[in-house]
Amino acid sequence: MGDRITAPTLRRMKERGERIVCLTAYDAIFARIVDESGVDVILVGDSVANVVYGHETTLPIDLETIVRHVQAVRRGVKRALLVADLPFGSYQVSETQAVTSAIALMKAGADAVKLEGLHPQAIAHTLRAGIPVMGHLGFTPQSVHVFGGARVQGRAESAETLLHQAKEVEAAGAFATVLELMPAETASRITSALAIPTIGIGAGPDCDGEIQVIADILGLGEKVHRHSKAFTELRGAVGTAVADYASSVRERRFPGPEQTF
Repeated sequence: MGDRITAPTLRRMKERGERIVCLTAYDAIFARIVDESGVDVILVGDSVANVVYGHETTLPIDLETIVRHVQAVRRGVKRALLVADLPFGSYQVSETQAVTSAIALMKAGADAVKLEGLHPQAIAHTLRAGIPVMGHLGFTPQSVHVFGGARVQGRAESAETLLHQAKEVEAAGAFATVLELMPAETASRITSALAIPTIGIGAGPDCDGEIQVIADILGLGEKVHRHSKAFTELRGAVGTAVADYASSVRERRFPGPEQTF
């Protein structure tokens, strides 16, 4: 399976021009499959709010919920770097709150944490506590109400602002940063300007890596987002299997002799 991935590993991958593969997971079963498939970074994202709990935004998920999912995912991961999202309300109040929340996620089994937006002091304080931090710039879902929805960021003059923010995140000590929903040209400029890796989602092909939500790439959702791709269609396959199971039970075809003790 190869050596275990660490935060410094990602920087070396960027230096060698190797693309970094990242994917979300929220439970032990999928975490084990993703890890054994060779993914480099597994993110326990606050997107669990949408994927698992059915919320419209990521805002309702609290730290305790993320902690429980990190504990589950940890049991399925041996090689990949396990990163956990700091959810909304767990780091914005103060640097002390950010460190305390990050410690809880590390005790649950995370290898690093991720936070959204420009919080250089929170990054620096968390790093001083011995915890690697990944940044997240561009469209940041926890600020969805500020943006007025999932809007592309970094067009025209705001591209320069994002570049400066990325440099601040790097200077604060982040080992990588996610770039979400921005023009490919903007993401490419940021990637070239930083020594740390950039992980894109809806940010074009020139980032150092890519992060996607597992339900999206497996075709489990009701729609395919512009920034994603369904690499298989499990929604239909699961529905067919469940319907087959239901009819087998009703028609007394299951359980049969093979399933009987």
